[in-house]
Amino acid sequence: MASPRLETYCCPNRDAATQLVVNFQPEVFCGVCIGSASVSLLLTILQLLPKKGQTPWKMLKASSSSTILLLISICDILGGLGIIFRSSIWLGFPSFIANISVVNGTDMWPSAFCVGSAMWIQLLYSAGFWWLFCYAVDSYLVIRRSAGLSTIVLYHMMTWGLAVLLCVEGIALLYYPSLSSCENGLEHAIPHYVTTYVPLLLVLVVNPILFRRTVSAVASLLKGRQGIYTENERRLGTEIQIRFFKIMLVFVICWSSNIINESLLFYLEMQPDINDMPLKNIRSAALITWVIMGVLNPMQGFLFTLAFYGWTGCRVDLKWRKSEIPWESLSSSTVGENAYPSPVNYQTSIHDPKKIPSTDSQQTDEAISMLSEGNTSSDERLTRSSPIYQGW
Repeated sequence: MASPRLETYCCPNRDAATQLVVNFQPEVFCGVCIGSASVSLLLTILQLLPKKGQTPWKMLKASSSSTILLLISICDILGGLGIIFRSSIWLGFPSFIANISVVNGTDMWPSAFCVGSAMWIQLLYSAGFWWLFCYAVDSYLVIRRSAGLSTIVLYHMMTWGLAVLLCVEGIALLYYPSLSSCENGLEHAIPHYVTTYVPLLLVLVVNPILFRRTVSAVASLLKGRQGIYTENERRLGTEIQIRFFKIMLVFVICWSSNIINESLLFYLEMQPDINDMPLKNIRSAALITWVIMGVLNPMQGFLFTLAFYGWTGCRVDLKWRKSEIPWESLSSSTVGENAYPSPVNYQTSIHDPKKIPSTDSQQTDEAISMLSEGNTSSDERLTRSSPIYQGW
């Protein structure tokens, strides 16, 4: 699971609230994290592998949106590997982990492992948050015809730059001036928590607004494409809206427990003694949400693939296929019939609007197909309602 408490636990003089949750059944909790992360990791990879009966471009088209979706899954996979590695060391080498709590200890490897693994997990999941924000921005810009493959470079700079900057800044403020004095005051801890939860809250607040604007823009484009709003186009717009809803639903399910848990622990930190009887229910709620985090945080990767692509099946196709060169298929198809291209009746093509679709319609179809990719029924309906399809 991903929580700023993991970095806080690396401090020998950690606060009582962090001590409460991290020392609560550590063997059971680490086992839960390993199980959840392993299941999510295997299912996510299974979802992304090519399947029999599906062409590779069906899973990943050359668009910025599809690239962002793949990068989100990669961040989740790498973050899950970090959770498995950290929890495995925690279970397999308890004496090594016990040295983290030693004040002024000479062995720095336990503290280095604690800080390094926690930073790895935080960095990858934070980058996933930024990529999810970029996906919402890109979806809106695609409909506004202001985005393309070239913008992916800007997204990389923004995502990895902000993720690294916030992570390093939060860790530096937490462990300043040294690892042994990082929790001597809230002035060290609060900036670290803020830098951790800023991208998460940004996705929770801004992404629904951008998704709503994108859905409204899609409806306007579908109405203005041919001057009518057919049942197929209405259904296509609804499916794009449902897809955005699934993405936000998965995000809320996986990360709302983190916000609740952090609020409870912060409240406990404000109390003079967290072991008082009136705080028993709050302590129990904090421990319950802590375990829920261990289950839901790693499962985000698999759940996101379901929201992105649906269930892709188990029939994995690992056979290597020779990619066909475009001009090979062109030459082979023309040699048998006619070695020369057939003449084109330009006059007929000019007077028949169905033969040559407008550039705006083509751009509209391409933009909408980027948002609905991964959904076969949506792609089929878009093709049938497209002027290109109707012209043929």
